[in-house]
Amino acid sequence: MGRWEPNARERLAKAALELYSERGYDQTTVAEIAKRAGLTERTFFRHFADKREVLFDGSDILKELFASAVAEAPKSAAPIDVVAAGLEAVCTAFVDRREHFRQRQAVIVANAELKERELIKLASMSAALADALHERGVAKPAASLTAEAGIAVFKVGFERWIAASEERAMSQLIRESLDELKAVTAGN
Repeated sequence: MGRWEPNARERLAKAALELYSERGYDQTTVAEIAKRAGLTERTFFRHFADKREVLFDGSDILKELFASAVAEAPKSAAPIDVVAAGLEAVCTAFVDRREHFRQRQAVIVANAELKERELIKLASMSAALADALHERGVAKPAASLTAEAGIAVFKVGFERWIAASEERAMSQLIRESLDELKAVTAGN
């Protein structure tokens, strides 16, 4: 087996997504993922806690991108504009990866446990965003509301972006979703 070859984590993630798409999440074992990647089960568990986490591996990167953008936003910026900067930063993690995320989302939507995990991930991102806004001086209720709105914009923009007929950039769809939210809240 190719244990010593580079990119074990990426190979495992690719193999897992392929198998989940071909056979279904529940019907795929860690042993099969490792075998498809040319690695051992032990190597799999060095990189991932379980087969579910392969699909949610980038969550910490997204939280970090959000938090950094929020921290770097101008102090005079309104909370929703700070969240907009965070959303723009998060979009960089999705560039040139639309097919990957379409495939990933199809696997998640087909499994209740994975849909629940996705909601937990989004809630965690919202909490991290609310904390970052609060650290900027935004009061707790307003920070939480703004963060939840930002995550809703992310979710809607992401769903639009992975639609089969969609070709526009995720950042454009996120901006459009945010503009729609602003229009709704302004009463227009």
